[in-house]
Amino acid sequence: MPNRSDHKVKEFVKRLLAQEAGSGSAAAADAGAFRVCEKLRKSLGKLMGAAGYRAIFAHALARAGTKVEWLRELRIESDGTLAGVVEIRARLNGEEMAEGEAALVTELLRLIVMFIGPTLTLQLVQQAWPKAEFSEGEL
Repeated sequence: MPNRSDHKVKEFVKRLLAQEAGSGSAAAADAGAFRVCEKLRKSLGKLMGAAGYRAIFAHALARAGTKVEWLRELRIESDGTLAGVVEIRARLNGEEMAEGEAALVTELLRLIVMFIGPTLTLQLVQQAWPKAEFSEGEL
């Protein structure tokens, strides 16, 4: 049974994905969640290094893959980027992609909050999206 913090993270992810989708072209909106992961990779990489980000991202991908099967086909490169997206995008519809992307970002943020807490997580998010308005109580 989901708890209140699970619901808060899911709602936060919806806002974050909407923020990213609204920040660029149609192609950018189509790949919004993976762009979210990329921006978080840059922020978190400064805090924990590339290897630390890869470890937390791999764990998030494994957790999300239990909910959305096609995510299991993705790979994390040595620099922490996600590989296999183009091939999958060619065969899935937008709704299926959005479901998987949201699941991945949700698991990533859950882990980040668990490891560094909501305050520092929010600071990292605000560094990546300086024009967005997020409040401490959202996480």
